[in-house]
Order: sequence, then structure tokens, then C-alpha cells
Amino acid sequence: MLFIINDNAGPIKKAFKYWLCVDILPPPMNAAPQKRPVYLNLFQIRLPIGGMVSILHRVTGVLLVLALPLAVFLLQRSLESAAGFAQVSAWLSPWPVRVLLLLLALTFLQHLYSGIRHLLLDLDIGVDRSSSRNSAWLTLVATALSAVALGWLILA
Repeated sequence: MLFIINDNAGPIKKAFKYWLCVDILPPPMNAAPQKRPVYLNLFQIRLPIGGMVSILHRVTGVLLVLALPLAVFLLQRSLESAAGFAQVSAWLSPWPVRVLLLLLALTFLQHLYSGIRHLLLDLDIGVDRSSSRNSAWLTLVATALSAVALGWLILA
């Protein structure tokens, strides 16, 4: 099945082409071959702040998925009985565990703030360069303010 989508295609066909993530039309015959880098050192690439926040969003999502089984186990144990609740409370009371809980809460909040940013970008709100950069910084500032507030609540 061959799809030919030109530049005059309607928005549905353009969206279809976009979501397939493939170029359907071949490049022009007179196009010069592009020189591609032979060695790409990812540690030397300086991403814009929006790219960093996007990667951070993915990393926090993975961390939250990995923490989910432990959270479900602790919830199940605490709801089992009064003794189970006391046992979970005893497990979560030392300060190193509280620091880990704070980090987990900050992971969740960073993922939440970045997710809201991505939803707004999907709605074409704040897609220009300056607004996108400002919204990326805003997610980091909101996470830092949340860290101060939650640190005071959890560690106090």
C-alpha cells in the first residue's frame, strides 16, 4: 500500500504522516548527500533546558515505576491490620528512610510538573522558544520550592 502525501495535504494526512514517523516521499533526486558525524559524544552535546527537563521527565517516570511495587507492598501491609500499620510506621520512621521518602516525593512532583508542561505543549500553549524555556525553568523552580516545603514537613 503506497501513500503519497504532498505539502498541500490536509491536516489529517499530515498528522498521519507525522505519527508514522517516516518520510513517505523520497528525497529529491538533486539533493546533496548529508554529511553525518562519525562519532557522536553525547556528553559534549549541550542540550537546551527544555531537552534536559524532558529527559528528567522520562527518568523520573522510570524511577516511579520502579518504586511502585514497594509502595503497593507498604500500602497493603499498612492496611492489613493495626499491627501492620505500626510495623510500616516503624520502618518509615528513621531519618535515612525519611530522606528517601523525600526524594521519592520530589521525583513524583518533578514528574507531575513536567507532565503538566508537556500537556500544555501538546495543546500548543507555550511552544515558542522563550515560553518553552521559561516553562522548563518554572518546573525546576517549582520542584525546588516543593523540596524546601516537603523537606521541612517530612524531616522535621
